[in-house]
Order: sequence, then structure tokens, then C-alpha cells
Amino acid sequence: MAREFTVSATIPASPKQVYDAWLSSKGHTQMTEAGAKVSARVGGSFTAWDGYISGKNLKLKPGKQIVQAWRTTEFASSDQDSHVEILLVKSRGGTKLTLYHSNLPGGQSDYRSGWRECYFEPMKKYFKAIAKPV
Repeated sequence: MAREFTVSATIPASPKQVYDAWLSSKGHTQMTEAGAKVSARVGGSFTAWDGYISGKNLKLKPGKQIVQAWRTTEFASSDQDSHVEILLVKSRGGTKLTLYHSNLPGGQSDYRSGWRECYFEPMKKYFKAIAKPV
């Protein structure tokens, strides 16, 4: 049975900065502290976390939304891709990033903590470090 969940965090950057970094090989690598090769076009493929994650972009709304087919090396070859939808909304303190992860195959890890620990926390650290003083 497929599973789903939602996680969110406030990232200290503009929605455009978060969007641009997520869809850039260099930016994605820097903000997650792990190797990534990313396309910024619909239908383009990506890998992240040194090849542990792979997929393709299904829908892109610059500065607002990223929808991706997503899988890890832990998925069985017979498993369908899961789906990740990332919504970016300007908020106090930067951007509220809401991530909806759906169609996760049964038997998979609960990736909820992985998103927080391996994405949101390093992203906060990265964007704080590159923030320009006002």
C-alpha cells in the first residue's frame, strides 16, 4: 500500500533562491552538502545525494512549485516512482517550504526525518551562510 506525508520548514531565503538552488547542480550540491546533477527543465532528470536519489521533473513553476518523480536506490526495480511536490511561499523569515511526498511503496523507510535532517537543516545552514547583510 502506497504511503504519503507532508513536512515543512522555513528556509532563510527567498522562494526564487530556494527554487534556483534546488534546480541547479551546483546549488543543490552546496545546499545539501552531497553530490547532485540536476536539470531545470520539465522532463529533465536528476540525481542527488551522490546517486542515492534519482528522478525527473514533472512540473515546474519558477519560484513557486517543483513536482518530481522520485526514487532512491532502496526502491525495488518493480516499484513505481514516488512523487514529491515542493511548494514555496514567501513568509516571515524567508520561504515556507512545504513538501508533499506521495506514492511511497510499502516497506520503504519513513523519509520524513530524512527530508528534515538531510535537506531542511543543511539548507537553513547554507542559506544563512550566504545571506547578504541588509
